[in-house]
Amino acid sequence: MYVPNPMNIHMISKVSLSPEVIDGIVFWTKNPIPMMGRLSELDKYKGRYYFTYTINSYGKDAEPHLPSKKDDLIPAFIELSKKLGKHRVCWRYDPIFLSDKYTVDYHVQKYEYLASRLGPYTEKCTVSFIDMYDRTQRNTKELNSRAPSPDEELQILKKLVPIAERNGIYIDTCSERRAFSELGVQHAHCIDKNRLERIGGYSLDVGKDKNQRLECGCFSSIDIGSYNTCRNGCLYCYANFNSELVERNCALHNPESPLLYGELGPDDVIKERDMKSQIIMPGLFD
Repeated sequence: MYVPNPMNIHMISKVSLSPEVIDGIVFWTKNPIPMMGRLSELDKYKGRYYFTYTINSYGKDAEPHLPSKKDDLIPAFIELSKKLGKHRVCWRYDPIFLSDKYTVDYHVQKYEYLASRLGPYTEKCTVSFIDMYDRTQRNTKELNSRAPSPDEELQILKKLVPIAERNGIYIDTCSERRAFSELGVQHAHCIDKNRLERIGGYSLDVGKDKNQRLECGCFSSIDIGSYNTCRNGCLYCYANFNSELVERNCALHNPESPLLYGELGPDDVIKERDMKSQIIMPGLFD
């Protein structure tokens, strides 16, 4: 895989996808349906992967291109969990923002429905509150959205935590500066060493990702995604600048290319990423 540096697209990392150096994979998705029939292609990784699967309560005004949650995305979550196990499908309900339509009560009501449907098929739910970056403010202007106040954040979690617990789920938070330990809520590890060790039956010699924010609990990993390549069109997304750029990039996708989109140019510099397995104790039956 060739991965351009987002700060300098001509600096490209060559990332090996060999099972010899890949100890685990974490997929972020709002719609895994296109790959549901292709999971067997991951067999060479010995099942050492899991999904973080976002299902929010927003409508088409905020998430215009997602399939139906009721008819498509919730059933896909359940099917994926049945295939892989509930410990390999983590629910995300984020980012949480407020508006005249999407009130605290709205989130509580919809979360209760989602938790009742997804609870038997996952172990946890990671939540976060929206960060109003400049592009987020611009793209969500028509929604009249805003970030919850600190009091509203606490109010929301006070209501969501008991709902989660009633449905056999625990809540953690993604990269929130504030700790909610009084509610039994901890910081999330979205790239989770412990979960991968549990899935793979090994131990990993890996520490916290030093390139992430202080509040981020993720362990060291390599991101092979690219900005402005998702067609879901969620207005609150900070990874897409505008829909025209997304369509232009997606039109440049070549399935035979190691780049997610586009082709190598004369100014591109490729540097092979130094990679090695971090497994220090193989599983009993490896």
